[in-house]
Amino acid sequence: MTIRRRGRVLAVTGTSTDVGKTVATAALAAACLLPEVRGAITAGPSERRRSGSRSASHEGPGTRVAVCKPVQTGVVPDEPGDLAEVRRLAGDVTAVELFRYPEPLAPDTAARRAGMPLADPAVIVRAVDELAASHDLTLVEGAGGVLVRLGEAATILDIAAKTVVPGTDDGVLVVVAPGLGALNHAELTVNAVRALGLRPAGLVIGWWPADPDLAMRCNRTDLPRVTGVPVVGVLPAGAADLAPADFRRRAASWFDEDWLATLSPTRSEQLVRTP
Repeated sequence: MTIRRRGRVLAVTGTSTDVGKTVATAALAAACLLPEVRGAITAGPSERRRSGSRSASHEGPGTRVAVCKPVQTGVVPDEPGDLAEVRRLAGDVTAVELFRYPEPLAPDTAARRAGMPLADPAVIVRAVDELAASHDLTLVEGAGGVLVRLGEAATILDIAAKTVVPGTDDGVLVVVAPGLGALNHAELTVNAVRALGLRPAGLVIGWWPADPDLAMRCNRTDLPRVTGVPVVGVLPAGAADLAPADFRRRAASWFDEDWLATLSPTRSEQLVRTP
């Protein structure tokens, strides 16, 4: 057996296709890249409480962030996909797309209709492992909901099962909508994550309106109760319309700061034993 070190891996999935998964991915990447957040998460939760500030004490090393989009649908060759939006909003991240198909459908359906090879899970797993070996944080953005087939049978959960490290801060981040139906969709998604023995790393509300209705306000309170998973981020509606510099400056404020600290590159790197 050999032992190698690697960074953390978070699979990012959604409860449906319209929850703001790509913007949430960009926001998390931007939050981890922001210098003052790096300093705060280096200090740790207890020191932040003593200092009373995210960035009062430490500057910390830069976080190397990668975003992998295993399968992109709905775009033709040379057309910008989701990763172009992530890089526009978040800035300096390593972006890797592996398969793409022209029609905006589930990846396996899109591949068959285009007469193109289905996405190969082994290729995806290898790419994620390579990114994790050279980055502090690798975000793997799925396509649509949690059980959407990326290839013949594999879902984002099957990819996560082969790339996250049990017993660590790795896991599956679930992006949810705020309105009616959110509780049912979130609980079903979290149950699917747990059914494969994976850790739900948190819930992110992908868009939060300036004037939320009663159902939304209740859901924000009830989501952790019904799923057993904390809400670790809330993005404002229209976040993607912000100027990129403003988006990057504000991104960390949309996430729980103690949760962000779990993604610090200064925490002990994970040891992965391989044959």
